[in-house]
Amino acid sequence: MSDATIAQNRRARHDYEILARFEAGIVLTGSEIKSVREHKVQLQGSYARIKDGEVWLIGAHIAPYRNAGYAAHDPTRDRKLLLHKQEIRRIARMVEEKGLTLIPLSMYFKRGKAKVELGVGRGLKRYDKREALKQRDQQRALQEALHRRR
Repeated sequence: MSDATIAQNRRARHDYEILARFEAGIVLTGSEIKSVREHKVQLQGSYARIKDGEVWLIGAHIAPYRNAGYAAHDPTRDRKLLLHKQEIRRIARMVEEKGLTLIPLSMYFKRGKAKVELGVGRGLKRYDKREALKQRDQQRALQEALHRRR
């Protein structure tokens, strides 16, 4: 089975400066994984939190599977993420710093298993975003000028 991206949280890359990335497995029920395979996942507005030495994904929306029958799941339930103990400790130390947040960046399949890419990020201020947009526009204009000279 090929690796495939299921969902991306583009807003997170715009609102946060990502300092570190981690790959985590995710605990899903049968109807949830079927819905994930249909790419019916939305990560926007979700975040992760460490509770009692475990990492939980909060606010991610996985649409109910239409053929689930009576075994339908709650679309926004908290889902446990699977990480090594050392990774959880490292993330906990980073998140304890002021202003750092644990956010899901994307969900994808890796060798048939659903994975979540987590990022430890610092929220960007409005002026930071404007500066990034200005630099991107300048870079684009420079590339266009170089392309026209050829």
